[in-house]
Amino acid sequence: MYKYTIARQLATKRVITNRGDEVGKLIDLMVNERTGEIEKLLIELDKESKIVKKINAHDKMIEVSYSAVTAVSDVFIVDERELLAR
Repeated sequence: MYKYTIARQLATKRVITNRGDEVGKLIDLMVNERTGEIEKLLIELDKESKIVKKINAHDKMIEVSYSAVTAVSDVFIVDERELLAR
């Protein structure tokens, strides 16, 4: 399954889990220079989020593998299990 969108439309998109919990907002993407594929999302965390408290993140930002993304529309939806496995 391919997930296509225009990069400009991705700036500051909200990131939520597949269970609807707020994670934060997209800050940047890490792209493989040779293949052009997105490898990771850089997310600015919402410190009030239940999931952020659950994963005990002390940094302001985290990297999440793009393979954790299940859908992209008005928000990025990431698989909660992959966040908890960090």
